[in-house]
Amino acid sequence: MSLKTGAPAPEFELKANTGETIKLSDYRGKNVVLYFYPKDNTPGCTTEACDFRDHHASFADLDAVILGISPDSEESHEKFREKYDLPFLLLVDEDHHVAEKYGAWKLKKNFGKEYMGIERSTFIIDKQGDLQKEFRKVRVKGHVEEALTYIKENLT
Repeated sequence: MSLKTGAPAPEFELKANTGETIKLSDYRGKNVVLYFYPKDNTPGCTTEACDFRDHHASFADLDAVILGISPDSEESHEKFREKYDLPFLLLVDEDHHVAEKYGAWKLKKNFGKEYMGIERSTFIIDKQGDLQKEFRKVRVKGHVEEALTYIKENLT
């Protein structure tokens, strides 16, 4: 599934690692980096989260907030956030409804086994709530810099 660039990003309401309920519309007036990742405390997801952490100030300078989404629980997210000192919210999508809306819930194959899961994806949403860029099948190395560059060059 591909979303339409320039159209409103699908609205959602999810619980965050802090226990508060977050809606995408809460961030109107800010650019949003919405990234979907498979699982807390796994090597690729940890690297990606730490890269976002390490560039957090640069995103903030561009009036952008980072929101991570995975099917993990609130408790798992909070432990992950604390362990790696993540300065952004992690949102709980246990039933993967939001991942489905964004086309990030996919059939995956690993060692000959097929299963449904999160395809690592990032979406850049502008201050009006419109989808401006989607990154699919994300490779972790260099991805955060790529997202930052896109915002610098297109949304400032």
